[in-house]
Formats: sequence, C-alpha cells, structure tokens
Amino acid sequence: MRKTYGYVRVSSRDQNEARQYLELLEFGIDEKNIYMDKLSGKDFNRPSYHKLVYKKIKPGDLLVIKSIDRLGRNYNEILQEWKYITKEKNVDIKILDMPLLDTDQNKDLIGTLIGDIVLQLLSFVAENERVNIHQRQAEGIKAAKLRGVRFGRPEIPLPDDFEDILENWQGGTLASKDAIAISGLKYSTFYKKAKVVKNRKQKQKGALSSQE
Repeated sequence: MRKTYGYVRVSSRDQNEARQYLELLEFGIDEKNIYMDKLSGKDFNRPSYHKLVYKKIKPGDLLVIKSIDRLGRNYNEILQEWKYITKEKNVDIKILDMPLLDTDQNKDLIGTLIGDIVLQLLSFVAENERVNIHQRQAEGIKAAKLRGVRFGRPEIPLPDDFEDILENWQGGTLASKDAIAISGLKYSTFYKKAKVVKNRKQKQKGALSSQE
C-alpha cells in the first residue's frame, strides 16, 4: 500500500517550521510520517532526511516537500538526490510551491522534460542564494572588523599574580590542583595560559639574546 511522507527543513533551531508542517498536514499527510531537520541545506548530512529516504520510503511511495530549497541548497547534490529518489528508489516527489515539480502527475515525456528543466533551474537558484548569503556575511564581517568590532569569545582575564603562581607551580612548591584552584581558572584554561606565558617569555629571552 502506497504511503505519503513529508519532509521539513529549517536552517537553525531559531527558525519556525510551523508553516511547512501546516501545509503538509493540510495536504493530508499523517503527522507521524513527517520528518524534520533543523540543519543547514548546504549538504544532505541530516539524520531525519537519511532515516526517511534511505530507510522508510519504499518504491511507489510519495515524498512531499513545500519548496525545493527545503530539500537542499547545493545544486549538484539536489540533482543527485532527486535522481536517486525518483529513479533508483522509484519514489515520486511533489514540490508544493512548484506544481511542475511533481513526478506523480507529469509522467509523460514532455512533463518529465519540463520537470527536469525546472528542477535544474530552481536548484541553481537555491545554491546561488546560499553563495550570496555567505558572501554577504563575509562582507559584513570584514566591514565590522574594519570598524574595530571583535568576534569570538572574549579573552579570559588572568589574575594579577598568575606568573607568580606559575613560578611556584613550576618550581614544585605548588601542586597542580592547588595552582589551578588559586588561579581561579578551569583546568584546560590554566594549562593553555601557562603555555602562552612560557612561549612569550622564550620569545622575550630570544629577543634579548639577539641584541647582546
């Protein structure tokens, strides 16, 4: 017996998937047959997608998706997945926002040709938008850096007596756990900062030696 499945994708956990879910439910898909990923569409390494396409759907089933960019945003990979699902798995795909992309209806030669052309065009548009988004992000970050905006985690401040703590620790008068406790730093941060201080002192020593 033929089953109909739905697939929903949003790019992050902050995005709302309700609109996609609602359209799939209105189409008549049982909620238990709707699979969702909250991941980027840059590739197909998504757990729910893999479970649906590679384990659940069977030949003759129907896969319904709201729009082509919910399937993915990588031009070549979209075409490869489309071919795998429709040709190798023998499963039909219906894109709600694009009636021409409906292998369940357009099974004649002309319908298939039109569907393939539209698919390639929309896949290209989806990937081009992804590239443009990354380019705009890169340009925004570059502009922000020129304005002096700093990115990443703020630098963890060191206690004023950190170098004295290190000397006592390295000299053996302080055990590691005691030195870490006194510094107020986490285990990994303590050793990381200790290495930074050591490297800095070595560079300073090397610089002084070269001046003599």
